[in-house]
Amino acid sequence: MLNLILKDILIQKNILIIYIATIILYLMVNVSSVFIVFIYSIVFVLSAFSNDEKDNANILLNSLPYTRKEIVSSKYIGTLIFTGFFMFYTYLFDFLLNGKEVAVLWKEILLIMGLVMIVISFILPISYKFKTKYLTIFMMVLFAIYLVVVKSFFPNFNNLVKTVVQNFMTVQELQLYLMISLLIVLLYIGSWMLSIRIYERKAF
Repeated sequence: MLNLILKDILIQKNILIIYIATIILYLMVNVSSVFIVFIYSIVFVLSAFSNDEKDNANILLNSLPYTRKEIVSSKYIGTLIFTGFFMFYTYLFDFLLNGKEVAVLWKEILLIMGLVMIVISFILPISYKFKTKYLTIFMMVLFAIYLVVVKSFFPNFNNLVKTVVQNFMTVQELQLYLMISLLIVLLYIGSWMLSIRIYERKAF
């Protein structure tokens, strides 16, 4: 399974340079580190998934000595590894460029991991059931609806989101964090099992 995760990294090794360069640019204009890690983690996972759909790559994958369960599991485990990778580099460059402390609040780590896990929990089963191109169309439509609804009915929605995040970062109750973390982990595992079931039933 480790080789499957390495495959996703090696295929995108040239793009990683672009990722790192643009991360530096975003940090130079003071874009939130949480936002950067979240976006780049999702983009990297989706790019890795779309590469598996090109030129019947799934047929090749299924001809290798890996079970379909291992192929799916590599995406879910890889997501956590990739997120950790982007988190490390983003906060390292943030320190080098802006002089911010290297020590990252554990609340920020939980927030980033939680957001990535929630989004991936919905994205991967849909991608395995259909194709990423349909997911892209769906996300574009959803984003358009978001813009219309927010602009028409909730003009202060973005400020509300920032307030919620700030409140989350200031909460001191450890039990609340543990409960939320447990719910997210259960969602992630449930999505993992669903994706395995969907992929095992697919014909290539």
